[in-house]
Amino acid sequence: MPSVAGFQSPDPSLLGILISHGHQDHWGLIGQVPSHVQVFIGEATHRILKEAAFFSTGVVLQPAGFLRHRQAFVLGPFTITPFLNDHSAFDTYSMLIEAEGRRLFYSADLQAYGRKARLFDEFVQSPPGDVDVLLMEGTNLRPDAEPTTGKSETDVERELIQTFKETPGMVLAMYSAQNIDRLVTMFRACRQSGRYLVTDLYGASVAAATGNPNIPQAGFERLLVYMPLRQRIQVKESGEFHRAAAIRPMRIFPEQLASRAHELVFTFRTSMIREVEKAGCLKDARAVWSMWPGYLTRPGQERLLRFLESHQIPMVTHHASGHAYVADLQRFVRALRPGRVVPIHSFAPERFTEFFENVEPHPDGEWWAV
Repeated sequence: MPSVAGFQSPDPSLLGILISHGHQDHWGLIGQVPSHVQVFIGEATHRILKEAAFFSTGVVLQPAGFLRHRQAFVLGPFTITPFLNDHSAFDTYSMLIEAEGRRLFYSADLQAYGRKARLFDEFVQSPPGDVDVLLMEGTNLRPDAEPTTGKSETDVERELIQTFKETPGMVLAMYSAQNIDRLVTMFRACRQSGRYLVTDLYGASVAAATGNPNIPQAGFERLLVYMPLRQRIQVKESGEFHRAAAIRPMRIFPEQLASRAHELVFTFRTSMIREVEKAGCLKDARAVWSMWPGYLTRPGQERLLRFLESHQIPMVTHHASGHAYVADLQRFVRALRPGRVVPIHSFAPERFTEFFENVEPHPDGEWWAV
């Protein structure tokens, strides 16, 4: 845990914790914080994490309040104004924090070319003024590579359509269930290529938890739901049979996969390997990796790669980063015109001075005045 008063034992100086979004690198230590500490988070993020907790990857919080787009609230001497971001995590917020005549802006994670790109454009057209310090992410600044522009969700959609049309068998699609933009992209590509998107119970639960009826979810035409063995066991052991009942009309079963393989884009996880092998649905299949390619080099992926090789399943990567490229960050800085830019969330904070003015680096754990 960071050395912050109130994290280890009660301290009145700690008024609360702001969680910008649901990616685990932004909330993963919250379970170690004393339960009496107030937590503020987006309402949809709260619901998504609660659903994910059922499937063992989330946290159940009791928020003291919810972050809402451009709706300021007061916490002690602080006035906090959240701004909804375009990011691969649904319901992500940057924040303006004001106190004693000083203004700090926290970018959180953001991008400028996702399904909510208009939010980025609206922000740079109407940003808050008089920002003293900008805490800004720089994920796409790398120590060993020159910054480039990259793909948008629309680019990924076009690539997926082509792959779906060219694949004679089942498409095994690997993407994060909490990347709602990618879910929408997958579904749109399925509709335009004449296929059905098959999600699992986890993905269907996360989509419903967004609270947005426009997000593809159970009940949409050309969307089916598969319940892997592990999820069937979870439902049975928990007694939460309403989860299975909610998706019953659009459920697809293992014995149906082989005959319909040619028309399915199947949301796939390594834990499903034995099930799809037993179903006999892998003839002429192709795999699509739609996450950061670096994950494929991490320990634990050997089983997936062996599985694909043993069945002679080719894999292609169709992905767009969930983080802004340098040119977009420069637009962001020009709009805000902060007195200082402090690098955060970056593999190469030392490179900020190459692209931005008034950069003031601070190491982790250092206290400094805004």
